[in-house]
Amino acid sequence: MRVRSPGRSASFAQMEPLGEQEIRACFVNCSKGEASRIRMPAAFSAGGVPWADLDFLGWTDPGAPLRALLVVPGPDGPTGVVLRRPEARKVSAMRSSMCRVCLTDHVASGVTLFVAPLAGAAGRKGNSVGEYLCADLACSQYLRGKRQPKMRLVRPEETLTLPERIDRAMANLHAFVGRVAAG
Repeated sequence: MRVRSPGRSASFAQMEPLGEQEIRACFVNCSKGEASRIRMPAAFSAGGVPWADLDFLGWTDPGAPLRALLVVPGPDGPTGVVLRRPEARKVSAMRSSMCRVCLTDHVASGVTLFVAPLAGAAGRKGNSVGEYLCADLACSQYLRGKRQPKMRLVRPEETLTLPERIDRAMANLHAFVGRVAAG
């Protein structure tokens, strides 16, 4: 991963700005045709992606609300993963769930099981892997305190620094993306 700011540790790297073609070319678990039909987030076309506050790019396809996308930086360039999100369902506000990437506690509706078809032949056979993630894919903002869960849950205070929490989140995300890409 390339480091953008000399004030950060070597592993605390933010997302490099990417162009639309670069994003479309990095998806590992869909065809080139499918990647060409993905709609970019509205903020992307308006030049409003907050790259400095992102560790990865995640969004819901505006043209297909049950499809979500992740683009994760890596040493060999970005890796994109197409995800399916379940249809909305009514859940109890009293239950809580935790994102498996950033470890943010949410009310149950704030965490969703995203399912990704595996890359290659395994994915074409219908094999997939899932992970519980923040429903809005805004882990980077939750880590930095720029966004708060809908309901504050009582949770012990973290003793890790922000760079350590980001490193942990990215290790969790790379493990998930690695499972998808390995097929």
